[in-house]
Amino acid sequence: MNAAQSDELPGDDGVAGGEMNGRTCIVTRESGTPETLIRFVAAPDGAVVPDLKRELPGRGCWVKAERALVDKAVAKKLFARALKADVKASGDLGAMVDRLLVKQLTGMMNLARKAGQLVIGSMKVDAAVRSGEALAVFHSLDAADDGVRKIDQARKAWHLGMETEEEIPSFRFFNDAELEDLMGQNAFIHAAALAGQAGEGVVKRANLLEQYRNGGQSRASGGAGRQRQ
Repeated sequence: MNAAQSDELPGDDGVAGGEMNGRTCIVTRESGTPETLIRFVAAPDGAVVPDLKRELPGRGCWVKAERALVDKAVAKKLFARALKADVKASGDLGAMVDRLLVKQLTGMMNLARKAGQLVIGSMKVDAAVRSGEALAVFHSLDAADDGVRKIDQARKAWHLGMETEEEIPSFRFFNDAELEDLMGQNAFIHAAALAGQAGEGVVKRANLLEQYRNGGQSRASGGAGRQRQ
């Protein structure tokens, strides 16, 4: 190992010795993939900012996509060491990441709706689930229990009929007012993401947000979704 390589810290994604280092969480020291980690860089003013698209220039570091770990990195001042710079991580960095993940998810939902890969309404969602077209379903936190239960029954019927261990995942992130504010005319009570690039993008972003909010757990392989608190 040469001097440049030995000087790299966990989480660094720069090029050392001509080879790209693995991505490692600066809190847990565990390696991961771009789908399970969030990249952070230093802005020109020295502020630590999340780089969800992994395209900002300069030295970057990584934190597992969990709110508690981002908060811990801020509290323990781990960003300055990993980025090798006098940087400042805002106390609300964890909340900032959440807002960006929400914006990323709802933006992709709007794109999927335009592409015909997001259907809205209980009847359309039920039909998409029973036909196997649905990749995932989404409910407002204000959705009536009866409506959610009927779609859950359709998910269960599809799961049993296909004799597969995988279920169609279900997510509940936002209430009616939040959906109206985030998605405007595309706000929904029940929705389903369908097969296709945009639909797959919706599911990918939903899993990341769920993982971030739910202590590292996602519903990539199924589950009933988050219930009202």
